[in-house]
Amino acid sequence: MHPRFLTLAAVCGAAALLAPATLPATAARLAAPADPGSAPAAREGGVRAADLLAAVRGCRQISHGRYRSDDGARANIPVCGKHGAVHWKADLDVDCDGRAGRHCNRRTDPLFYNKTAYQQSDGRQLSAERLPYVVVPGASRIWKPARSGIRGGTVAAIVHRGKVLYAVVGDTGPSDLIGEASYAAARALGINPHPVRGGAAGEVTYILFPGTTARPIESHRSAVAAGEAAARKLLRAH
Repeated sequence: MHPRFLTLAAVCGAAALLAPATLPATAARLAAPADPGSAPAAREGGVRAADLLAAVRGCRQISHGRYRSDDGARANIPVCGKHGAVHWKADLDVDCDGRAGRHCNRRTDPLFYNKTAYQQSDGRQLSAERLPYVVVPGASRIWKPARSGIRGGTVAAIVHRGKVLYAVVGDTGPSDLIGEASYAAARALGINPHPVRGGAAGEVTYILFPGTTARPIESHRSAVAAGEAAARKLLRAH
């Protein structure tokens, strides 16, 4: 759960930043996360990013209001539904919460929180460094994710600049903000994953598949297999 209530200037002044390095990595080897900026494009499954975007073009709004991408931003992001999928388009803020590691800890992230809304099958907190996950807003009058079938482990496809990454719902955030994913998700998409100076300003599409779950939640392989099947089903419906 990442509150994101500090300004960037305050965060930068408080953070002890890591110097970037270059380590080889692929989206399939998330157990050995690279430093900011070193990850290649995510290439998972055979569904093209363009086809997924075409399948969710337009918006049948299912939220009762709109979300902001960051504190102080306009509330202009609706949650949409189409052919059984839930989707929105926003920025990507980096969530480092959960099990502390080399890149995600109180030293690198002044807003670090050592718990996630959902836990691994062994009871441990999720690792933002290792597991690609998306963050959904906390339940509010705007939208209650659970009523749309969105729960911990629900599979998602994140689409960014021609890349597709499958992930799970792993954490919840502020009830009025949207557009956040884990360090591992950002890195696999080729986005700077640093929790303070990383992220993407926009052009990120989140597609969630209610009723499609990775088991166990920490299995990225399960998320890819289930996500690929759900994505192909969405394309057929489109």
